[in-house]
Amino acid sequence: MRIMKMLTRDERPPGEEPVSDLVPEPEVSRAKRVRVLLAAACSPLLFSYTVVALVLAVVAFAADRSRFSATGALLAAGPGWLASWQVELDLGGHPLGVLPLLPTLVVAWLVARAAARAVRRIGGRTPADAVPVVTVIAGSHALFGVLVALSASGSPIDVNPLTAFCVPALLAGLAAVAGVAKLCGLPSAVRDRFDPVAVHGLRAGALGLAAMIACGAAVFTVATALSWSTVDSLFEPGFGTSFGMFVLSVAYLPNAVVAALSFTAGPGFSVGSLTVGMFGYQEGRLPGVPVLAGVPSHHAVWWPALLLLPALAGALVGWKIRTIDEDPMLRMRAVAVAGALVAFGCVVLGTLAGGRLGDGPFDPVSVPVGVASVIAFCWIVIPGGFVAFFAGAHEPPEPPGEPDDEVVAEDVAVEEDAVEAEEDEAAEPAEEAEEAEAELDEETDEFDDEAEAELARELGEDLDETPAETEPETEPEQDVAVTESTEGSGDESAPGGDR
Repeated sequence: MRIMKMLTRDERPPGEEPVSDLVPEPEVSRAKRVRVLLAAACSPLLFSYTVVALVLAVVAFAADRSRFSATGALLAAGPGWLASWQVELDLGGHPLGVLPLLPTLVVAWLVARAAARAVRRIGGRTPADAVPVVTVIAGSHALFGVLVALSASGSPIDVNPLTAFCVPALLAGLAAVAGVAKLCGLPSAVRDRFDPVAVHGLRAGALGLAAMIACGAAVFTVATALSWSTVDSLFEPGFGTSFGMFVLSVAYLPNAVVAALSFTAGPGFSVGSLTVGMFGYQEGRLPGVPVLAGVPSHHAVWWPALLLLPALAGALVGWKIRTIDEDPMLRMRAVAVAGALVAFGCVVLGTLAGGRLGDGPFDPVSVPVGVASVIAFCWIVIPGGFVAFFAGAHEPPEPPGEPDDEVVAEDVAVEEDAVEAEEDEAAEPAEEAEEAEAELDEETDEFDDEAEAELARELGEDLDETPAETEPETEPEQDVAVTESTEGSGDESAPGGDR
C-alpha cells in the first residue's frame, strides 16, 4: 500500500488541489481558430492533388513508348482531381462521365479526417461548432474546382465551371459532416428529434445496404476468379502498360461491385449495346479492361439462384429489427424505413457508378437506378417484414374462459347497475308502505282524541252538580284527573246530607 501511495502521490503543494475533476477547457483564441480552419480547408486539397499528380506521373513514367513530363503531370492532375470528385470531363468533345469511385472514397476519407482533426483542435462539442469547419471545407473545394475548370479552358480537357463548383462542394461537405458527426453529437441530436422506430429502421437499413454491397462484391469476386484466364490475357507483357491497366482496374473496382449488386438484385446493368440481367441477356462488345473480365458472354439458367443473396440480406434486416418492440406493426414500420434507405442508397450508388463513355460502342455505362431501387426496396421489405413479424415477440393469446380485464370490468359494472336498479325498485314499495302507515297512525291518533273528548262531554252532562270549570283539553291525562275529582265530590255530599 505504501508503494501504491508513493506512485500515486500528488506533487502539488497543499492548498492547490483541484476541487473537482471537471476542469474547464481553456477557450481557443481567434488566431488559433483561424489557423485550424485554414489547415482544414487546405490540407486535404493539397494532399489529394499531390496524390493524383503522383499517380499520373508514375503511370506516365512506367508506360512504354511515352515521354515523361513533370509539367504535363502537374497540369493533368487538375482534371484528375476533378474526376476524383465525380465531375464530368470533356475529352476533345467526347464526354467522360464514368468516373472511378475508389479515388472518390479516398479523397472523401481525407476530408473527413481533416474535419475531425479541426473540430478536436478547436474543442467543438456541439453541432453548432461543426458549422464553420464544414462551411470552410466545402467552400475551399468549390473555389478550387472553379479555379481548375478555368485554368483548363482552351486545353483538350474541358470542364463545366458550374459543375466544378457544385459537385466538389457537395461531396466534400457531406464527407466533412460524416467526419465530425460523432464528435459534435449529431447522432444523439438525430435520435432526439426522430421517432425511435425510425432510428432503428435507419440503423437496420445501413446494415441492409452493407449486406447488399457485400453480396455484389461476393458475386464479382467469384465471377472474376472463374474468369482468371481472361484477366491474365488482358494484361500485356510490358510492365508499363500492365501497370497502367492494373491501376485503372483497381480504381474502377467499386463501380464493378455496384454493377454486380444490380445484377444480383435482378435488374442488371448495361455497357453500350451489351445488357446483362438476371432474366435477360443481349450481346454486345466490352472494353478490354481486366475489371470487366468476369462479365458473362451468355445467359445461364442457374442465375436466378443468386436471388437468394438479396433475400438473405432482407432477412438479416428483419432479424435485426425483431427485438425493437413487442408490437408487430411498429416492427413493420421500421422495416419500411430500412427498405427506403436501401432504395435511396441504390439510387446514389447507381448514379455514381454509371455515366457517359465517349460516343463509341461502349457508351453509356448505366445501372437502371429506378428499377433497381424499387426491387431493392422489395428485397428488404418482403423477407425482412416476414422475419420481423414472425420472429419477434407477440402479445400472448387469451386463455379460454378468462376474458380480458376490460370485459370483466364492463360486466361487473353492468351487474352493479342491475343490482342498484333492483334495490331502487324494491325500496319504492317500502317507502310507499311507510308513508301509508304514517298516515294511518295520524288518523288513529285523531280518532282517539275525538273519542276521549266526546266521553268527557258525556260524563259532564250526567253529573247533578254544577260542573267544574272546564279546563282546556290539552292532554288526555288532565281529562282523566277532572273525571276522578268530579266523582269524588259526589260521594262526599251524600253522607253529609244524612247527618
